[in-house]
Amino acid sequence: MLITFSFTRLAVQVRRWFEIGPDATTERGARVELLLLDPQPHRGSESAAQRLVVDTPFWRADLFDRTDRPGAWAAAHVHPHFDGVEPSDRVFSPGLTTDPWGWLTEQLSHPGERLRDAGLDPAVAGDDLDDLRTEVPHIVGAARRFGPEQPMTRDDDFHLTRDAAERVRRMLTLIPPGVGYDREELRPWLEQRP
Repeated sequence: MLITFSFTRLAVQVRRWFEIGPDATTERGARVELLLLDPQPHRGSESAAQRLVVDTPFWRADLFDRTDRPGAWAAAHVHPHFDGVEPSDRVFSPGLTTDPWGWLTEQLSHPGERLRDAGLDPAVAGDDLDDLRTEVPHIVGAARRFGPEQPMTRDDDFHLTRDAAERVRRMLTLIPPGVGYDREELRPWLEQRP
């Protein structure tokens, strides 16, 4: 499931995320991504449905916990910018692990700074900066719904992240030979096909 808050040029995507690292540890929680909407020409009549293209990521917060250390927010990190569609390296912050939801609220309350940190001119988003700030409580509320502290079974997690099955299979190719992982825990993602 993916929840998108879209404005005129800014969008915020919130979702549950699941991944497995090269050391075979699994991480779960909320992913919050800031993106730009690509302007689209009007199509059809004045009543026609319009195309919404959300395609330029510039900031991502992964409010994750490791399943081997629940409650420690040990995998919570931020990607402060992107190179095209590829995120920058993970940046860990004591503020993020101490008070993840307060940290997220603070970060989203300053979207102009997030744009600047990503090397973009905040003017590209115009009036959206104020509009996004107004919606921060709703965005953080949606993210909390997907947070790692929410009790979920493997099947609950899969239901919300089944679109990531291809990515999970790619992550498994990064695990070195001889490093074991729980195939049964990953079975739904491994069996899911497009």
